[in-house]
Amino acid sequence: MPVFLLKRLAGAAVVLFVVSIITFGLSLLVPGDPAIHIAGEHATREEIAAVRAGLGLDQPVAVRYVSWAAAALSGDLGTSLYNSQPVTEILAERLPVTLSLALAAMAVAVLISIPLGTLAALRPGGRLDRVISSGTALAVATPSFWLGLLLILALAITYPLFPATGYRPIGDGFGAFTAHLALPALTLGLAAAVEPTRQLRAALADVLETDYVRTARAKGLLAVTVLRKHALRNAAVPYVTVIGLETGQLLGGAVVVETVFGLPGLGTLAESTVTRQDLPVLQGIVIASTLVVVAANLAVDLAYRWLTPGEAA
Repeated sequence: MPVFLLKRLAGAAVVLFVVSIITFGLSLLVPGDPAIHIAGEHATREEIAAVRAGLGLDQPVAVRYVSWAAAALSGDLGTSLYNSQPVTEILAERLPVTLSLALAAMAVAVLISIPLGTLAALRPGGRLDRVISSGTALAVATPSFWLGLLLILALAITYPLFPATGYRPIGDGFGAFTAHLALPALTLGLAAAVEPTRQLRAALADVLETDYVRTARAKGLLAVTVLRKHALRNAAVPYVTVIGLETGQLLGGAVVVETVFGLPGLGTLAESTVTRQDLPVLQGIVIASTLVVVAANLAVDLAYRWLTPGEAA
């Protein structure tokens, strides 16, 4: 396990290095000049040049990247061009909101996909399987912003069970925290449950047709025991893969969902950052999101080792 973990960490380091180069390179393609944005449209050339020098924008690209990467490794992602606030402080304020939403949405997706995928796999082609397949197709075709507005109308306005907008940290009480996350997590989680449901249904249906499952049934084991101890564990490998891949999609979907529900997370921050051309904050958002996705993939790799302990790394 230590060797396996070291290999995965080395791979994660390579991914972060490549992402840092791409992130820094793409920031150079953003239209407009941040120095002009800060100095103002009516600033003189000398004033703009002074701002550019202060930001280090007059240095060669390679020098700027090395300086930025070295500072990032030490935890310094620069300061916002908009309000001079350190990027790490901005991310520390916004990242917990997005992580809370993503984790809650993932919990919703798991709670929905496991029972639905299992029920659909028990009788492939049956009535329940067709109903579940139709439901997942409908969920795919439903825009998240429309679903969010529908949930607000139904569960926050018509029946005021949950707050329509806003966010409460867990320090304000677990009840308020979960109440404000309920509708956003349900909106994001319903869409995230589609592919895991399909993968679990397909994998479990195949496993239930294998010889060792038939043998377990022939020995007189209860259907629940066969399903829990023999079938689900083997069908879990592709399911875990999809759950890991859903992490990136959840972070992407959070942009729309956070806007609909007024959550102060990375999604709404990214929207305002692009408008303001605040490149240090934008770079920090990409790096933070990459770290989350890399951590999720590492967790998936560790889950593989647990599910298939006899396979080589």
